[in-house]
Amino acid sequence: MMSRPVTLFTGQWADLPFAVLCEKAARFGYDGLEICTWGDHMDVRKAAVDPDYVAERKEILARYKLGCWALGAHLAGQCVASLYDPRYDGFVPAEHRGSQEKMRAWAIQEMKDTAKAAKNMGCPVVTGFVGSPVWNYWYSFPQTTQGQIDAAFVQVASLWNPILDVFDQCGVCFALEVHPTEIAFDYYSSEKLLKAFEYRKTFGFNFDPSHLIWQGVNPALFLRDFKDRI
Repeated sequence: MMSRPVTLFTGQWADLPFAVLCEKAARFGYDGLEICTWGDHMDVRKAAVDPDYVAERKEILARYKLGCWALGAHLAGQCVASLYDPRYDGFVPAEHRGSQEKMRAWAIQEMKDTAKAAKNMGCPVVTGFVGSPVWNYWYSFPQTTQGQIDAAFVQVASLWNPILDVFDQCGVCFALEVHPTEIAFDYYSSEKLLKAFEYRKTFGFNFDPSHLIWQGVNPALFLRDFKDRI
């Protein structure tokens, strides 16, 4: 094994059964998986409370000599702070679709359970999205005021701090994938979000340079200045 394990994020193959993807990943030479929390790969509500379910997931990984150091909770995370629109119904269980309140309540509980699931799986990190209440207003006309943007950062912190309290209790960190449609999508918005969270240690970044490159952001600067958050 290499000094740093090479793992595969499973989200793009969530249509495959978990055991099938594990077999393929092992055959391709990966050291482990970053398991997504949709499809049948990881049911976080079960993993939060059911030791037998956790043992079954670990057994499948062990069967193929794979490790797991992170869970990926991008879909539920996106629904915490974003404004509802019908596209999110593709993420949200049927009984929680159709309104901001239902979607957000589901997403908040899902993320709290994800922290518990990660602890039970022995994963120190959850990667994912946090959403944004102002990304819909990215275009400059009609004008989006500075006050609206500032209020959005306050709102994101207000929604996520109770979730991150559960992460603290579980000894798990949350790593935001800086990405278009997130409240933090580039260097400066990432810096602003850290300030909104008052630099709490539980919150950091999942470094994906591709999202930065396409926006004209030098990923080396991001890596240099936020190295203690990645």
